[in-house]
Amino acid sequence: MLAVLAPGQGAQKPGMLTEWLELPGAESFFRWAGAIADADLLTLGTTGDAEAIKDTAVTQPLVVAMSLFIARELGGLPGPVQHTPQAGRDVVIAGHSVGELTAAALAGVLSVEAAIALTAVRGRAMAAACALTPTGMSAVLGGDPDELAAALERHGLVAANINGGGQTVVAGPLDALAALKDDPPGKARVMPLSVAGAFHTDFMAPAREQLEGLVGGLRPAEPSRLLLSNADGAAVSTGAAALARLVSQITSPVRFDACLATMRDLGVTAAIELPPAGALSGLAKREWKGTGIEVLAVSGPGDLDRARQLIEAERGRAEAQYSPDWRVVVAPARGTVAPAELAEGTHVPAGAPLGCIRSRREEVGVSAAYAGVLAEWLVQDGDLVDAGDPIARLYPEVSV
Repeated sequence: MLAVLAPGQGAQKPGMLTEWLELPGAESFFRWAGAIADADLLTLGTTGDAEAIKDTAVTQPLVVAMSLFIARELGGLPGPVQHTPQAGRDVVIAGHSVGELTAAALAGVLSVEAAIALTAVRGRAMAAACALTPTGMSAVLGGDPDELAAALERHGLVAANINGGGQTVVAGPLDALAALKDDPPGKARVMPLSVAGAFHTDFMAPAREQLEGLVGGLRPAEPSRLLLSNADGAAVSTGAAALARLVSQITSPVRFDACLATMRDLGVTAAIELPPAGALSGLAKREWKGTGIEVLAVSGPGDLDRARQLIEAERGRAEAQYSPDWRVVVAPARGTVAPAELAEGTHVPAGAPLGCIRSRREEVGVSAAYAGVLAEWLVQDGDLVDAGDPIARLYPEVSV
């Protein structure tokens, strides 16, 4: 099985488009993508300095457009094939943060145009949210997780990205981040990141609300490839669920460590990171050390031939079947949860009601997407949840 990794904000570098413009159609693609995003992506990606491409409003569509162009240049990925969440196929796709919009397009949930347009709206909305309060992010490398958790609570910070490979990105007010750097947990290094604000925290709530008001106009398709979510590393079963998670992740932590664990459990044999590549490849290599999984960062045109070889190898390989031990039922909306009166261990048929989510505006039902056994409730009556938050675990029903 081949994994495709789509990077997020922070992966950008000055001049990152320059060497790719030698490829046929590159210049016109980025002019077209820039028209959709209402930003001069071609200039930003060639002559823009580090400060210019740090701007969240333009960085996000630039990164997504670049990844999508190189995916197209690779001639597409294995498939498309139809699958269910219980059956893995020859490719699995995962994006990091805004890279999840790239992943959604590669999985067939969104068109390339819709992915770029939604990314541009997301970037502008998050930039506006960043301007409201001086916040930022820092990478914490190494250290004891319990000591880090205690330090974050002490300083009023949150873990915004749990990336795997011993890396956690924390976020919050700038003075709190400075205090953490001055007094880091034992054996940990704290590195401030060049980002505009505290992404994936409640500081981004205005941006999330803006996207919530827009996505109802989209009509997502069902995933035609195995698509993993940053929320919990689980496969997304429907286009609607993928879209809901793309909105909720704006204020929710990125669990890329869970995505890497799922890919390892799926039996991934190789991984390709789309440009601007490097960050996710490094995480994967550290997390998968000793597994023999080949990880390729497509850093320049010279890497395309090897990427094509890895894709072609998967086209010739028999489809792998994957039956996960359990699946997560997630909240379809934000609100207060009212679980159904079902005891753990109860068999539930596909479509069985599992409760509801109540907000001031509406009540949304929660049901089982497939038949299985209720393994564990992850919430209690009256708990507050966001869209995409896990509610229960089901052991899937397996046909013998």
